Amino acid sequence: MVAEALALIGIALLVFVLLVTVYVATSRYKLAPSDKILVVYGNVKDKGSAACYHGGGKIVWPLIQHYAYLDLKPMTISIDLEHALSQQNIRINVPSTFTIGISTQPSVMKNAAERLLGLPVPQIEDMAKEIIFGQLRLTVASLTIEQINQDREAFLEKVSTNVDTELHKIGLYLINVNITDITDEADYIASIGAKAAAVAIADATVDRAEAARDGAVGKAAADRDREIDVAKAQAEASKGQKAAEADKRVFVQQQEALAVEGENVSRADIAAYNADLAEKEAEALRRSEVARRNAQAEIEKAQYEFEGQRLRAEEIAREEVSKQQIEIAAEAEAERQRRIAKGQADAILAKYNAEAEGTKAVLEAKASGYQSLVKSAGGDPKAAATLLMVEKIEQLVARQTEAIANLKIDKITVWDSGNGGESGSTANFVSSLIKSLPPVHDVAKMAGVDLPDYLGSMNEDEN
Repeated sequence: MVAEALALIGIALLVFVLLVTVYVATSRYKLAPSDKILVVYGNVKDKGSAACYHGGGKIVWPLIQHYAYLDLKPMTISIDLEHALSQQNIRINVPSTFTIGISTQPSVMKNAAERLLGLPVPQIEDMAKEIIFGQLRLTVASLTIEQINQDREAFLEKVSTNVDTELHKIGLYLINVNITDITDEADYIASIGAKAAAVAIADATVDRAEAARDGAVGKAAADRDREIDVAKAQAEASKGQKAAEADKRVFVQQQEALAVEGENVSRADIAAYNADLAEKEAEALRRSEVARRNAQAEIEKAQYEFEGQRLRAEEIAREEVSKQQIEIAAEAEAERQRRIAKGQADAILAKYNAEAEGTKAVLEAKASGYQSLVKSAGGDPKAAATLLMVEKIEQLVARQTEAIANLKIDKITVWDSGNGGESGSTANFVSSLIKSLPPVHDVAKMAGVDLPDYLGSMNEDEN
């Protein structure tokens, strides 16, 4: 059962991983709009620092890749170039307008991804403006006023080439350039215009006079030729007027018949074409709608199945985790109880062992001491016991003394009878108090030991 459960869990986890992979792949598929460039950076293999896509799409893998967009909308920059030196060292003003944008050429796109990604539009415009200013000044410095003023097309082409080449280095390209007017501080251009106007006026006056002369001569010759041609035409017309009119009527009728026939054929062809076109459009619309609905249904079905499988996998995973947590907690508690019981048992055993070892050591020490004492007493156990009692006499006397010393007597009243004996009543009281203590010999006899004579003897008649 455990193996089957593990197999089912493994299959569920595998299905869950596959579904998550599909979900991540579909959710991380990024499209590149027509007016933007999709830039994917991070781990892009052989694409260098970033991969650029214009049109289509790309899967952006999480953790190892990220993405951003570059806007392709054009930017218009006004350049008011003033006091620029021409080749003749004449300062001119060239007000112009440049329209630029991010290029979609692969190499230029990559430059844009490396240098412009994440920059706001104003900052990009400022960067481009500096490049345009510099290239426009260089172009003006390489030309004369006449070259700039007279051949505007060549001037604009050279400006475009120089500016466009430099803009490519940061990922931009020149869409259009428009120069409104060119002026100079010395009115050199105005003088050139005045001179050209004067020459043009003079040339126009001469041309007008020559044209008037040629016109008069030509008019006379033309009138003469016209009269001759009219006479000839009238003569020929009188002869073939009827034939011409007949041919004309036949030709006109033939052309009208051909025109009507052509119109009819054209109308029929147009009608047939329109009918075919309408049928094709209707069929295409039907197929498109069917495909769209089928695709939508498949998408909804896949989402429903994916969501169900995801919920089931999550529920199985939660139950498995809960089960494992319960088992781990139970095993941990059992192990803790086992260790506590083992520790307590080890402590009790160690305590008993220690007490036994201590008692054994004490007994062994006493036995060894007693054995040595008996040996030193010549092997007489009774003598050895007497020696032990003698050793304890000091403690016995001390205990008897402590018994009297610890008595709490606030006041002693003695009635003296006045016998006048050798010792008064007070002395007799103290003597009687001392005699009330057990004598040392009596204590020794209670222990079965006879004290030696040098310790004194008991008076049998003494009360």
